[in-house]
Amino acid sequence: MINILKEIVEELEDSKAIDIVSIDISKKTSLADHLVFATGTSNRHVNSISQSVHKKLKNLDIVTPSIEGNQDSGWIVIDSGDVIIHLFKEEIRQFYNLENMWSAEIE
Repeated sequence: MINILKEIVEELEDSKAIDIVSIDISKKTSLADHLVFATGTSNRHVNSISQSVHKKLKNLDIVTPSIEGNQDSGWIVIDSGDVIIHLFKEEIRQFYNLENMWSAEIE
């Protein structure tokens, strides 16, 4: 079986994404197994990263990976089923701080 998370992280690294973080959420929700967060340097870079990751997922035979957001928003989400990827511009990522919310321990 292909390790989709590993392939996604490698593609993000190849695309020069910054500050790549993966969080295992499998015990917190049935939404997905992992969330991946990464930063691009501009809207154009975020869009380029999203296209690169989307193409990689399609090459891995992930059925209909969906993309939400657009190149002007500074935040794009790619849902591949088991792994959800959030791509941000730095200021958007800091503002929403989703890693902190998803990293919190379950009480």
